[in-house]
Amino acid sequence: MIFETHVLTEPLNTYIESVFHFKDFVPDHSIERVVPTGHIFLIFELDNMPRNTFDNETLEPNRTFTRVWISGAHRNYISISAHQQSEMFVIQFKPYGAYPFLHVPLEELNESVVPAEEVLGDEIFDLRTNILAPTTSKEKFLIAEAWLEQRFETNRIPPAELISFYQNIKNEPASKFPESSNGYPNSQKHLIDQFKKYVGLTPKYSQRILRFNDILQKVNQKEKISWAQIAYECGFTDQSYFIKEFKHFSGFNPQEFISQDFEQDDNFFPLDRKG
Repeated sequence: MIFETHVLTEPLNTYIESVFHFKDFVPDHSIERVVPTGHIFLIFELDNMPRNTFDNETLEPNRTFTRVWISGAHRNYISISAHQQSEMFVIQFKPYGAYPFLHVPLEELNESVVPAEEVLGDEIFDLRTNILAPTTSKEKFLIAEAWLEQRFETNRIPPAELISFYQNIKNEPASKFPESSNGYPNSQKHLIDQFKKYVGLTPKYSQRILRFNDILQKVNQKEKISWAQIAYECGFTDQSYFIKEFKHFSGFNPQEFISQDFEQDDNFFPLDRKG
């Protein structure tokens, strides 16, 4: 399997989390659950295999996507297909980073996976063709980077105070959220409106997603898991609320999560793993 990532430089790396290309991926499952991280994704399939999203309860296909699509910020988990021998190219924007490239308020993409041409026009198919043509990941990365530089509009970058606020709620305990909000230099309504435009989600909901992903990171790092300790470290004083929050974002209660051996995964969890 090929899995390559590309290191971007300023100013692109301020707004883009990662760019990666993989080929000949052979998963041990066909459907996986993706939990929310707050990121926006621009996804190219390079293998001519359609992808599906699925109803979270029945796991019946509900939409099909081909060539290029955008996954907006999600408030809950989604279920997607995983294919054998697949090849994909992905641009992962930081939670506040997509607006300078997509040019639409991020709130419009909430809870959505949409064909990319609905946002970027048919020119996005030309980019896919250009990315598909070279044989090496490095050449594909340079093509994508040139497109990102061409799409980047400095008059659409998020305000510095919004990025600072987001970093604060990412790095500070959840209990500090009221202090971070009070420290924002403008009104709370202004903060919420800015988040909807540049992040998609509200500040409070973004903080909940950040805390849930902090839980997953702590679970991933521990050889022996104490849910009570993790709940405490992440600022939960109510164990029942911790379990409710964990299930809201993952679809599993903590014990189900461990019984499925998900603790070594990141944000993608197989739903029909074989063996």
